[in-house]
Amino acid sequence: MPTPNGSKIILLVEDNRADIRLIQEALKNTTTPCEIFVVRDGMEAMDYLRQAGAFQGALCPDLILLDLNLPRKDGREVLAEIKSDPHLMHIPVVVLTTSRNEEDITHSYDLHVNCYISKSRNLSQLFKIVRGIEEFWLETATLPSRPTAIEPA
Repeated sequence: MPTPNGSKIILLVEDNRADIRLIQEALKNTTTPCEIFVVRDGMEAMDYLRQAGAFQGALCPDLILLDLNLPRKDGREVLAEIKSDPHLMHIPVVVLTTSRNEEDITHSYDLHVNCYISKSRNLSQLFKIVRGIEEFWLETATLPSRPTAIEPA
């Protein structure tokens, strides 16, 4: 379902309040209008994507920014569920995490992540990373059409 103003929908799956605020701030002045929806753990992420519980009627995201280390359901589990669900697998997922662990990187690509980025603790570097995500995923890449409704798994 298109948004009324044609903006892109980003689902940010992140539990750290400071990181949420910084990423939202970095995406404030994007050239492509976007709406950011935030969920704070893996269970909420899957409920949002499946429009379950409190997320009935949620808009299908154009892009998912996913942290790996999440409460209740790990980001790796969320990524595996997304990429194995025929109704969700087309949504680009960018892992945005502090982990630089080679095993996390390899495992994420094994699960068909679209991009793996290690978050920087340097504010200007983090803003640069988020702007890069915006430039590529919202302005350059051609994304699949957003479905009118997310089909149940």
